[in-house]
Amino acid sequence: MKQISAKKVTALFSIAIAAVIGLTACSKNDDATVPQPQSTMVVSSGDINAALAQFRTLLGDPLNSTTGQTLGRREINWDGVPASSTNINGFPLDFFNSTDPAVAAGRKRGFVLINGGTAFRVDSTDFADIDASYASQFDAFSVKKTFAYLANNVTQAAFKIAGTNTDASVKGFGVIFSDVDDANNTSIEYFSGDKSLGIFKVPARSAGSSFSFLGVYFPNEKVTKVKITCGNGILGAGVKDITDGGSKDLVVMDDFLYDEPKN
Repeated sequence: MKQISAKKVTALFSIAIAAVIGLTACSKNDDATVPQPQSTMVVSSGDINAALAQFRTLLGDPLNSTTGQTLGRREINWDGVPASSTNINGFPLDFFNSTDPAVAAGRKRGFVLINGGTAFRVDSTDFADIDASYASQFDAFSVKKTFAYLANNVTQAAFKIAGTNTDASVKGFGVIFSDVDDANNTSIEYFSGDKSLGIFKVPARSAGSSFSFLGVYFPNEKVTKVKITCGNGILGAGVKDITDGGSKDLVVMDDFLYDEPKN
């Protein structure tokens, strides 16, 4: 169900904020004897603004816009992506971590896509340019651009010291999702090197709203990579969402939030 903007939500939907001590939402290893890393999980659907405020507090202030920072957080909302990189496939994997001294500091945020390929897309039409039915399925939280990977429903990303090629890590990472219909299909897996810190599932959207949010903060871990699974299908011409007569739960992404990447 499409929502025009987050500010126009007139009904307050429930917000679940869970502090998870020594237990992940859904671990890859179901053996209860295996200790799980301490984490704080913030989840919400419907009016997600309170959850976002909670997660931003965990990540810390300020919201950084220059390189050379060690405290605070970073956010990506796609709306500043220029027209030349919007509504086309081939969004650059390092767009938000350019190492070119001539590139503006706002594009040096320590975030790098690592799937490879040329099928990442920032879109200002709710992906209606791909299939007209998507205009009624997806919505942008921070209007008006959203993001998806069109070669797979899994997006992987790593962290760098902002504006450099130096590998880095974060403590927390969160994503705003649009049109999660089935909570079993959409998730974020967090990694410290090759070690999985757990798979955390994203709640389904609430009636009357497009949005869901999941963020997890690990106070004692270094998150070097994330794996984001969006629904169980890939956007494409003629591919319909399950709420529009199709067989797939199609999901796109909006804002990314994470603390300042550090060594």
